[in-house]
Amino acid sequence: MTSQALYLGFLGFLAVERLAELHLSSRNAAWAFARGGVEMGQGHYPIMAAFHTLFLGACATEVLFLDRAFPGALGWMALALAALAQGLRYWAVSTLGPRWNTRVIVVPGLAPVVGGPYRFLRHPNYVAVMMEMAVVPLIHGAWISAVLFSVGNALLLWVRIRAEERALGPLWADAFAGRPRFVPEVRRE
Repeated sequence: MTSQALYLGFLGFLAVERLAELHLSSRNAAWAFARGGVEMGQGHYPIMAAFHTLFLGACATEVLFLDRAFPGALGWMALALAALAQGLRYWAVSTLGPRWNTRVIVVPGLAPVVGGPYRFLRHPNYVAVMMEMAVVPLIHGAWISAVLFSVGNALLLWVRIRAEERALGPLWADAFAGRPRFVPEVRRE
């Protein structure tokens, strides 16, 4: 089996994983709405969903049509970072439980979740997404996809995070006032 076939299989796995996440998100949305949840930031959601769908297709297209070769050590390092991003993503998802969603849905009266990776960062799930956009294409040398989708994702997250933080309100802002958004602080004692 060629490295391209293995890479395409990996992208297929990520696509199936994203479909499972959409199912979980739908179930969690029903949970939130049943408890009075309010959705905000709907305007950017279709763009974000299309962007994430295009991402996997662009990775495959670049590798196939530009005949990108597996980049050796860089590819293995990118694969390790992609696995690390998956671990961080599922740590965040499992910590949020039924509150996790691909949409911005806030249930009034619930205290902010401050455990798990949220002890260190405001947005660990978005850190995982940023890592994926940068490294998943690089697993098989798709550097154009890595650059374009990393920049596009930064722009989308700029809109998304502003909408989400506004929606979560002052209680969330107070709970996370001392936490960085993306990079944990190293504390020296």
